[in-house]
Amino acid sequence: MPCLLAILAIAFPRVAIVLLWLFTNFFHVLHNNLLIPVVGFILLPLTLIVYTYMLTAYGGHFGPGQLVILFIAALLDLGLVGGGVRRR
Repeated sequence: MPCLLAILAIAFPRVAIVLLWLFTNFFHVLHNNLLIPVVGFILLPLTLIVYTYMLTAYGGHFGPGQLVILFIAALLDLGLVGGGVRRR
């Protein structure tokens, strides 16, 4: 089941965010600030999922490895956004 959720998150990150928001308490660390989830949902959804996971798993203390993973997620998001322009 976790592998299926990972494939869903990469293929359809906005759908995964909505499902995680509705059926789990995954985003409970972001309740104090509504700006980050809304901007993340619109602009960088995969990065929002990875950032929330890092906050939950590591308590907000990011080391170099976690920052590299967050950077890779941001690059994947930017690649998904710009991929349609190249095909045209």
